[in-house]
Amino acid sequence: MQPLSHQPWLTAPASRAVLAALGLEQATPRFVGGCVRDGLLGRPSADLDIAIDQRPEDNMRLLQTAGIKVIPTGLKHGTLTAITDDQKFEITTLRVDVETFGRHATVAFTDDWRRDAARRDFTINAIYADGDGQLYDPEAGCSDLAAGRVRFVGQAARRIEEDKLRILRFFRFQARFGRGAPDPDALAACADAAPGINSLSGERVRDEIFKILALPAPRPCLELMAQAAVLQHILPGGFDLAGLTRCDGDPLRRLSAIATAGAEAISKRLRLSNRQAHRLAFLMAPPARLDNAMDRPTLRQLLHDHGAAAIDDLARQQGAAALPPRIEEAMPPPFPLSGRDALALGMSAGPEIGVLLENLEQAWCAGDFAASREELLERLSNQSSSDPM
Repeated sequence: MQPLSHQPWLTAPASRAVLAALGLEQATPRFVGGCVRDGLLGRPSADLDIAIDQRPEDNMRLLQTAGIKVIPTGLKHGTLTAITDDQKFEITTLRVDVETFGRHATVAFTDDWRRDAARRDFTINAIYADGDGQLYDPEAGCSDLAAGRVRFVGQAARRIEEDKLRILRFFRFQARFGRGAPDPDALAACADAAPGINSLSGERVRDEIFKILALPAPRPCLELMAQAAVLQHILPGGFDLAGLTRCDGDPLRRLSAIATAGAEAISKRLRLSNRQAHRLAFLMAPPARLDNAMDRPTLRQLLHDHGAAAIDDLARQQGAAALPPRIEEAMPPPFPLSGRDALALGMSAGPEIGVLLENLEQAWCAGDFAASREELLERLSNQSSSDPM
């Protein structure tokens, strides 16, 4: 593969300024990870990571002297974030793992590039590029990238033991960069370690499975995960991947389309936000099946009961592609009365007002929301007169 000398992120003034500041005392800053990998494939990248053979306190001092904003995002692990021209650079001192505890490891700093590469997850993420775009590839990641091979650095089982989330990352990377059959050692190691997914935090599993569900065509990836008994540890209540055929690319809609049971359990396991949990529950147990044959009164009633956003969400999940344009046209007005109107008519405050308004709103809905505010006020006045409080 050719050097990355023409990558926009490599030649940008912000990158040149950061590299120049970091290299003032003979250190060698090199870009690493996603930006290098994606650059070699001709893909854009916004996440810029730099590895360097220099201690973090020296990196901070040199950047600040150059007038570059620095945030000590993870100094204990050798990481800081530099910001200039609205571009963020995550800068990490070369390191080796002394002890590993999932994503939290005790590290020691080093100036050995090979040892730093040996602790990374995949060979295609262990490719470095200096400021001239020259590549340093101690794990043969370039040849793997060219061949469409996703391999763990070193022993797959050991890399996974260091962080079980790498199981899910393997399948996502296989879907994005792999061609042909997956690496057999990697696949076997993922299958063997699959129960360890249960020990991961819900947030980390959620973020990774949502990235998989957001892939342009996630079904082959999910099928491979199911064959390796990995998906079963994320959706233990069951799944049906056929649901993907009708659903658009929204990750949560896709999740609702394949999960077959247990919206509450899924929400709890994946630590979904309240809004996400509500969406998932609604989509997994919808009030109706949407299609173009649905009559206008039924659609309007659904819109009144659940709101346009929820019905549009459901339409996209169910594949009712022609339905969303009708939603805005069919949207009923809000119920035009409130308790204040009842009080203004001389009614006494109390729960009876709520009962009257609820009955009146139900009748208004049954009449396709046609009655005006004035007509509803008259009905309310008549009801209150005939049924004194």
